[in-house]
Amino acid sequence: MPTLHRRHLLAGAASTAATLVATRSSSAAALDDRPEQPFRYCLNTSTIRGQKLKIEEEIDIAAKAGYDGIEPWLNKLSTFQQAGGKLSDLRKRIDDAGLRVEGAIGFANWISDDESARQKGLENARRDMDIVAQIGGNRIAAPPAGATRQAGLDLFQAAERFGRLVDLGAEMSVAPQLELWGFSKNLSRVGELLLVAAECGRPDVGLLPDVYHIYKGGSDFASLSMIRGKSMNLFHMNDYPLDPPRETIRDAERVYPGDGKAPIQQILQTIHGSGFRGTLSLELFNPNYWNQDPLLVAKTGLAKMKAVVAAAKLTA
Repeated sequence: MPTLHRRHLLAGAASTAATLVATRSSSAAALDDRPEQPFRYCLNTSTIRGQKLKIEEEIDIAAKAGYDGIEPWLNKLSTFQQAGGKLSDLRKRIDDAGLRVEGAIGFANWISDDESARQKGLENARRDMDIVAQIGGNRIAAPPAGATRQAGLDLFQAAERFGRLVDLGAEMSVAPQLELWGFSKNLSRVGELLLVAAECGRPDVGLLPDVYHIYKGGSDFASLSMIRGKSMNLFHMNDYPLDPPRETIRDAERVYPGDGKAPIQQILQTIHGSGFRGTLSLELFNPNYWNQDPLLVAKTGLAKMKAVVAAAKLTA
């Protein structure tokens, strides 16, 4: 390549990189220019999934409702991309809206006893992580998809497999967050989550607890005191009624924080006391909310999250 031409290319690349850094820094400064509060607030797009909106509309609603961030689902992002949408445009839309991509929901099968299924799962995880990185995110949920219905999974093997997923995340600059699923036959309790995290052989791995899933899995909420605050970047917020009972309750019965029977103030005080200063992400699947105006649902959910935080009397 001629020297002069090469210099022009390098200069152009440096200019582009500088512009991206400046834009990102400006966006970050704008995001941090807000009154001090103990947590950030995020909209998990499952909360308005039933309205069948485009990802662009979900981003706009999160911003209009007043959230700090958004937690999209990979299937919606993949649909956007497959329809010809540019992830760079989506990233700009998120930045322009003053939002952060706090995480993303994917279902790569990294945990299965079936080696071929695990290999395919890691390939899917790589693809998902690439999408998340392209829209400006650096975290992705890692639930026990693939080890849900059949009990008896060796959790020490699960830990080794999670370690491989963490290594892939380090390569892709997108950290997997080990997620609790209360209905899983293998990773439904806080103690199981901690075992896999502790035995994976990687430092500072991320955990992703959830009010509903802790209840569904049968752990006492006091178990949250065993998780270091720095190990949690996101905490899924919701609530649950006492009817139907824990054994038969489903995702669809989740309600707004403070509208159910969960000891929300105790939960918030516990994770705050452990040093958690991350993001509360509203994750609901309630069909009654899906029948309502999505902006109203988003605003209501944010107001109720802030109300329970205020009631817990926490400091920034």
